[in-house]
Amino acid sequence: MENYPAGWEADVVLRDGGTAHLRPIVPADAEALSRMHEAQSPESVYLRFFAPLPRLPKRDLERFVNVDHHDRVALIMLIGDDIIGVGRFDKISETSAEVAFNIADAHQGRGIGSILLEHLAAAARDLGLRRFTAEVLPQNRSMLQVFQAAGYEVSRGFDDGVVAVNFDIDPTARSIEVQASREHRAEALSVRTVLHPTSVVVIGASRKRNSTGHLLIRNITAAKFTGDLWVVHPEADQIAGVQAYRTLEDLPGTADLAVIAVPAESATEVVQECAAHGVKAVLVISSGFAETGDEGAELQRRMVATSRAYGMRVVGPNSFGLVNEAADVSLNASLAPFLPDSGSLGLFSQSGALGTALLSAAKNRGLGISTFVSAGNRADMSGNDVLQYWEEDPDTKTVGLYLESIGNPRKFSRIARRVSRVKPIIVIKSDLTGRELPPGHIVRTSSLAPNTLDQVLGQAGVIRADTIHQLFDLAQVFSTQSLPAGRRVGVIGNSAAMATLLVQRSRSEGLHVEAEPVSLHPEVDAERFRTELDAMYARDDIDSVIVTFTPSAGAEEAEIAAHLSEAAARSQKTTVACFLGIHGVKDELTTYLTDDEGARVSRTVPSYVGPEDAVWALARATDYSRWRAADHGRFLEIEDLDDKGVRSIIESALSDARPGTPVRLERSDTRALLSCYGIEVLPYITAASVEEGLAAAEEIGYPVALKAVTNVLRHRMELGGVRLNIDSPEELREDFTAIQRIIRQVIGDSDPLVDVQTMAPHGVPCVIRAGEDPLLGPLLSFSLAGDTTELLGDVSHRVAPLTDREAGDMIKSIKASPRLFGYRGLPPMNIDPLGNVLERLSVLVERHPQIRELVIHPMVATETEGHVLSARIDLLLDPTRIDSTRRLLS
Repeated sequence: MENYPAGWEADVVLRDGGTAHLRPIVPADAEALSRMHEAQSPESVYLRFFAPLPRLPKRDLERFVNVDHHDRVALIMLIGDDIIGVGRFDKISETSAEVAFNIADAHQGRGIGSILLEHLAAAARDLGLRRFTAEVLPQNRSMLQVFQAAGYEVSRGFDDGVVAVNFDIDPTARSIEVQASREHRAEALSVRTVLHPTSVVVIGASRKRNSTGHLLIRNITAAKFTGDLWVVHPEADQIAGVQAYRTLEDLPGTADLAVIAVPAESATEVVQECAAHGVKAVLVISSGFAETGDEGAELQRRMVATSRAYGMRVVGPNSFGLVNEAADVSLNASLAPFLPDSGSLGLFSQSGALGTALLSAAKNRGLGISTFVSAGNRADMSGNDVLQYWEEDPDTKTVGLYLESIGNPRKFSRIARRVSRVKPIIVIKSDLTGRELPPGHIVRTSSLAPNTLDQVLGQAGVIRADTIHQLFDLAQVFSTQSLPAGRRVGVIGNSAAMATLLVQRSRSEGLHVEAEPVSLHPEVDAERFRTELDAMYARDDIDSVIVTFTPSAGAEEAEIAAHLSEAAARSQKTTVACFLGIHGVKDELTTYLTDDEGARVSRTVPSYVGPEDAVWALARATDYSRWRAADHGRFLEIEDLDDKGVRSIIESALSDARPGTPVRLERSDTRALLSCYGIEVLPYITAASVEEGLAAAEEIGYPVALKAVTNVLRHRMELGGVRLNIDSPEELREDFTAIQRIIRQVIGDSDPLVDVQTMAPHGVPCVIRAGEDPLLGPLLSFSLAGDTTELLGDVSHRVAPLTDREAGDMIKSIKASPRLFGYRGLPPMNIDPLGNVLERLSVLVERHPQIRELVIHPMVATETEGHVLSARIDLLLDPTRIDSTRRLLS
């Protein structure tokens, strides 16, 4: 095995949506490197080496492929066995290195240079380097553009005919923004390649009608796919009426998408054949992979690695298929014998069986879909990828996801936060924390409380649903109605009992029912219902309307439904209905209007079986509307941060650390590290005897607090480990002796230490945690101090980065927050210092993933300020973050 960090190897998506493999160079790459060099144009060679060099001299070739992965690092990008790009740096000082690139002519313009720069910079930071320099010929504009466009602060000079480039490689707000933008474009394009093929080949179809491949061909044909459909079969002339060819080489053209239904043990070989014939992506329907155990998992790993190495994305394996209802595509490459109509709902599923249920539910509800993707074992293409595509897909207005696991929740949260600002995302609730993984799904696990991910996704605007039923309840609102303008709801119907239920349920879901419900006579006639309904829509104090109607002798339900749809469409107020015991009014609930561009569009009022469903869907739509319209705040821009100081403290503490073993930072270093970020710990002096305690109190000044240094007793006033408001030497002597006696009794420490600390003003003690969660990345938590909080789990969680509004929401969202805002006549506390510390810690743990856990316990919020009384920090040599500062497929 080559001696380089495993994290330096990755699969990446290129600018045009293709994939490649990136890894450090090794001596065995000499032939491939020489082959790449000799294929370069004389101009490219000159721009790289500043001299004509048609062949690499043996001495140079050996030096290029033999690096120590420390002072000399080189990364190569490969497609198959061919090197398409090389990036390298040579250390020139303790903190800087000279960087250079060479991109194959045939692959220019695919974003290879920018990806190599990201990965080289990340590797350099791993090695303690902080700055890159480069010498570039002025005519090498493409390479100069790579440096300039990366988002770093680049300085340039000109000397002796060469442009000297210098820049710090620590991530900046701009470089992170550039990386995310490039990642989005590349991954969205890679999904588009899968969903918009102009030609499809089915491999592994049988002549048996009940076989998987045969069904796939029938479904593709029945959907009237607009492109070319081919079949590969070694013996048959045709299958399901489609001409068959013996091999891929015999096809009349190159297939964009290969649908594979061969046995698992043959899949890798078929993928290799697809790569050799220029196929852009593969959809693997076959089962028998990771869901079957270790042997299947190895087959899956090899197949995906082969596909990525040759530039292809994989959907599956064990996939139910994919669908694109766009008129210019019309593809049903799935096992579904039926499809919903074309519409605006995008669906993603990690389960084949539930994929069928999703499509069936959409069809039964009359909801049209834009696209459907079943990821199966999610070995490659994931919900994150498809979200990137849906963000800008004009045919998709609402996103519905069934997720059994999330391989990279932090990336999901980051993408979803952006997508939710323009389109609602509904996720069916499953065990997303990885505690009970479905077969074939490999994710990291977390020890966090089950509601943590709910809060994190709520931070991103994602709506959680418990069932498929709820997903479509909500999708009906988003697909047919305008977003609610506010929480004020009007209720109208011909049942007083039902109106009461709706009002109670609405209030329990956070909606405001300020206007009296309109309860009409059970036998109300259509004209009266119409009059009252129009009056309700005319009111300015109502944002949404809930309509209920039970079978009546006074009016035909179809007549009521028709007027309702017309009135709702005219008003544009969000409307949901509950037509109890009535069937067959769906058509009457749809009205056709002409939009501003003269096109005929339909408006349908969603109707629900029960009042609970109607209210739940309206409430969640209202929550989302308010989230989307809200000012989410600004990310903190702090000028007084000392990242170099933090880095120095962390590197010193981890100098002798072992991988996987946490290191507790010394308390003095903890104070120094927090001080680098403008967070000061209230002064304290540690004393080993009463005399030292008295001296410390004299130095600090009375009144003081005494705290046992041991973690077992440090915050346990009820156990005698904390004594407060000590204002005389006599009192200190007595309390100091008592604490030492308790320490000896509880933990058997013969030389117990006690902290003497400045007494903080009276206030509300709080607990703030920040650090690196294996599942979610940099995470912050907030609660009030005390056993009750811990027992009841009254803790708020958010992922970094954190805006000022999100920090405030963290504080206000816990159930015990009234204690901070004047509970039962107490004075309100100033929460601004709490928010400021949360924001600063957000930046700290975002930039320094080695911080495994940072705990401030407590920070006391007072009427005017906040005081940090105690803090501890645990570090980890090998950070666990999976959504890093380098682009990679994960």
